Amino acid sequence: MKKRTRARFWLGAIPFLMVAGCSEAATSQETMPEMNEESKLTSKDPYYDTESIASSPRFALSANYKEIEPSKKAKPLETNYTKEQLAKITVAEAHGGSRERSVPLGQTLHKDVADQTEGSLKDSRIVAFYGNPNSVHMGILGEHSPEDLMDKLMKQTRAYSELDPERPAIPAIELITTIAQRTPGDKGLYVHSTPESDIEKYAKLAEENNALLFLDVQLGRDSIMNQVKALEKYLKKPNIHLAIDTEFHVKQGQVPGENLGHVDGKNVQEAIKYVSKLAAENGLPDKVVVVHQFADKIISNKSAIQPDENVEVVLNSDGFGAPSLKTSGYHLLVQSQPIQYGGFKLFFKNDKPVMTPKEVLALDPAPSFINYQ
Repeated sequence: MKKRTRARFWLGAIPFLMVAGCSEAATSQETMPEMNEESKLTSKDPYYDTESIASSPRFALSANYKEIEPSKKAKPLETNYTKEQLAKITVAEAHGGSRERSVPLGQTLHKDVADQTEGSLKDSRIVAFYGNPNSVHMGILGEHSPEDLMDKLMKQTRAYSELDPERPAIPAIELITTIAQRTPGDKGLYVHSTPESDIEKYAKLAEENNALLFLDVQLGRDSIMNQVKALEKYLKKPNIHLAIDTEFHVKQGQVPGENLGHVDGKNVQEAIKYVSKLAAENGLPDKVVVVHQFADKIISNKSAIQPDENVEVVLNSDGFGAPSLKTSGYHLLVQSQPIQYGGFKLFFKNDKPVMTPKEVLALDPAPSFINYQ
């Protein structure tokens, strides 16, 4: 390895007609678009080799993920764009106008931001499929059998490795483990927990396919730390990481999906510190924490969110809409409010059209984490 209810919200000054990534959006009969002309990968494919891909002693004990290596014909990222395309990259936003890139094409770290870890994002990117196996409305995980899901995920991940061979992509599953709901439930927290049997099933699926697993929490009226501590036994596994869906964290008198949620960045940082400590105390590979955001006001004290010695942090631009609006949202939430790495979410059914991997990698900075619902 190289070292939800449909509603209109305002994103800063930009009218951003998008709904939150996990909402029970209207069902669609559209099929998933073709992702790459390459044939599907299978467990017999050479890209699935099980040899350790890490060089450091710490990783050698528990290196159980594998990048999808690019083919020999893959070319460096910049050569995949014409001069005309490169010239238009910085103006393809809803607000128009011209601006310089903050970092060179393909760079994933924000300007003047470092990565002190040996984590998976340092020289790679992650491509994840998002959802819950018990709901077809919450993402691709509920639409396919585990076997078909992995075939599609490997194919999608490979598309990014082919476009940017210097930063090969790692496949991942983002499993919603705490689902926000409109009824109080037994504890009055407005959440429903995914059965442990499902978590174990997808943890095993990820491990068998040399992929990562992200456990996503939607919070409801519960605290971030309560949710993270409930997942501790899973977070102690080397290939399992954390994702926080901020929009569903509501206060007393509010209901997830009806009221837009809010979190304090200081509470997010407490979770990051906690996960970092778990990694250090248990001799684990460095972790990734993904923080979802699709509207500016969802996270206050955002500057409090920082990477840690054992944790890489991704700010994931969420929400669906037209490509120009999604690009504007990424610029506002990620590029203009730097933390460490940027993430970008796409929706197979609700984005019209779905941005191509080539369009995604042209974002500034290039997303290190791309997830598909």
